[in-house]
Formats: sequence, structure tokens, C-alpha cells
Amino acid sequence: MRTHIRLQVPALILAVTLALTSLHGAPTIPRATPEAAGMSTERLQQATAILRQYVADRKISGAVAAVARRGKLIYLEPVGLQSFDSKAPMTERSLFRIYSMTKAVTAVAVMMLVEENRIQLTDPAAKYLPEFKSVMVQEGGTGASRRPSRDITIQDLLLHTSGLSHRTSELYRRLQVRSRSIALPQFVVNITKAPLLEDPGTRFRYSEATTVLGRVVEVVSKQSFDAFVTTRILQPLGMSDSAFWVDASARPRLTTVYQRGQDGVLAPFEIEEVPFTEKPALLEGAVGLVSTAEDFVRFSQMLLNMGELGGVRLLKPDTVAAMTVNALPPAILKDKGGNVGWGLANVDVVVAEGSRGYLTAIGEYGWDGSAGTFFSVDPSKELVVTLMTQNLPANPEQLRQRFKAAVLAAIVN
Repeated sequence: MRTHIRLQVPALILAVTLALTSLHGAPTIPRATPEAAGMSTERLQQATAILRQYVADRKISGAVAAVARRGKLIYLEPVGLQSFDSKAPMTERSLFRIYSMTKAVTAVAVMMLVEENRIQLTDPAAKYLPEFKSVMVQEGGTGASRRPSRDITIQDLLLHTSGLSHRTSELYRRLQVRSRSIALPQFVVNITKAPLLEDPGTRFRYSEATTVLGRVVEVVSKQSFDAFVTTRILQPLGMSDSAFWVDASARPRLTTVYQRGQDGVLAPFEIEEVPFTEKPALLEGAVGLVSTAEDFVRFSQMLLNMGELGGVRLLKPDTVAAMTVNALPPAILKDKGGNVGWGLANVDVVVAEGSRGYLTAIGEYGWDGSAGTFFSVDPSKELVVTLMTQNLPANPEQLRQRFKAAVLAAIVN
């Protein structure tokens, strides 16, 4: 005999209340149908079809994509596998190494301290990190070095106009500047022993400056960088699946990184000598976080909402407005290409027609990760798009552009 239990309405309300309370007051992005946000469910199926075709063709193992419009999460789609070996399917909570998308989170941490008048954008980096007092500039081609024309500022570090270089550069590899097995203080020592490649404020050069900023956050806040980011950004936004490493309980959700060989076959590839399943010594503001598609939609929606999500405010509207427009001087912007600038939020910002990437609308901003992730925020369309994969190359056969175009085609009003 089958027993039927009917939950009465008051009990249902209580159950929902308890469920929400268990989230410790974390803000939520309400879910809705695409039609409720001016998009087409049928057309969004084309975006899903693109992802499924890439999986079928073994160009990626899988992906999780999310779209929010007008403040509502209207699309969250896992396809494919986290791992060919385990056959674990992608889920809404699959974890991804987001690499350089971490930079935007670090920029928010810095700007929170700016709002609190604990940091000024014009401050020299050496005010907080004395090692920068002795930094030198390499004279092009001569091997000689000299003092820089001026100090590196906090703003230079945010805008990648500091003269520092990237972790993959021949110079930094030769000098062993970066390793996940060293702590932030040693990283700062290492990076300041390497010469600058040009005077501060003269060129946009994508660099390890954002990891330097993580150390600035530590010094100013008197907290470890991961503790500051977790308590001041991730927890308030309800980004419960985002962290600087994956503990044992979450490891089954961590997606394998695959690299395409010359034979076209995808094979597992461990990028780091200290894997993301272990706590690294180096807590990197440039590339350190693991996250989910939905978590990063929360972060992106906070930016679109001008610093607020679900009643939780991290930044003032004026601050976010200043962070999400181009802040490069005209000459440096021109040298960068002219169509896409760079904002204090550590994001590309479209400033003119002609962008051929996944950012296409003037005023749209976003960034990506070297292991196959990207996010974009288009204020004019009230649109957030996030795509998470784990593969090298990061954008096989323009997957990002194709997926984003399909999402845009689903907008009906």
C-alpha cells in the first residue's frame, strides 16, 4: 500500500525559508525562463548545439555555460564529460581553473581598499612593498640597466603599464620568477630582481602585476590574500564553490584539463607543478582561483549591478563605473590596437567598432582564462555570459566567438 504525504502550504513556506536560511543570507540570482528576460529558449538551443558538436568532435571534453539577462539566470547548461577516464558528466557545479579571470576578483579586492582610503591609485608600489625601490629597467638590446623614469604605481599594476612581464616570458622563466611552491613575499623579491621591460606608464604589457597586487592586499589588510578574498568577496556573494584550491570533498567535481596533440587527440595535461588539488604556497591574484559557471555569473552580475548583488554591496556605483571603462591613455590604447582598451577591473573594454573577439559591443567588458574559460558583461543588453571549458588551446576553432554569437542571436527584445 502506497502512502501519500501532502505537504501543506505553511509547511512548504517553512521548508523554503529554512532552505534559504541555510545559505547564510547569501544573495541569489533568480532563475527564469529565457522568454521572461527577452530571449528565446528555442534559439538558445543552438548555443547548446554548438557545445555538443564540439564535444562530439572531440575538440573539448565538455563545458558548462551560463547566461544571465536583466538580473535573471536564464541558461545554465552542462554538456559532455569532466573526464574521459572517469566518465563523470559535467554538472552545474563542475569546477574549473579560471586562471586569468582571477584578475577581476583581485581588482575588486584592491578597489575595496581604495574605497576605504587604505590605498590610493597614485601610491607607489614601493610604499607597501619596499622591494620595488630597487627595481631597474632593461635597456633594449644592450644588456645594461637603469633606474625607471618614475615609480610603479598601484594604477600601473592594475592597468598592466608597470613594465613587468608575464610568467610565460623567456626572461621570467630563465630567472625562475614564478612558482606555485613559493609564497607571495618571495615572489615579490623574485619579480623585483628581474628588470622592467620599459618605463612605467609607457606601454600596456600583460603581466604578473595582479599577483603583486595580491601581496599589496595582504600587507594593507593584514590578512592572507585568500582570507581577504574569501571573507570580503566570495562569501558575501555566495560564491561557495570558488577557492584557491580544491579540497578532498570537492575533487570529484574538478574538471580535467585536456591538450590537443599534433595528432588531434585530446590528452590530460597538468599545467602546474603544484596541482589545484593541493593548497599552493603562492596565492596568485593573477591566475589562482577555481570556480563554477554559476559562481562567476554572480560575480559578473555584481559588476553589472554597479557593485551590488541581492542586497549585498561590495563597491560603490561610481567605483565600478570607473573600473569598467577604458583607463589606458590614448597613446597606449592606440598601441594596443585602438578598438579594445583595458579597465581597472582587469578586463578588456570595447571602445570602438571592429572587435573580432567574443567582446563585440561598445562598452562591453570581460576577460578569459588560459585553460578555456571566459566571461563577458554587456551593460547595453543587461547581459552576462560565462563559458567554462578546460582545454589547450583555450579557444579551439573560435568556440568562444561562436557560442557568444549564438547567445546574442537568441535575444528577441
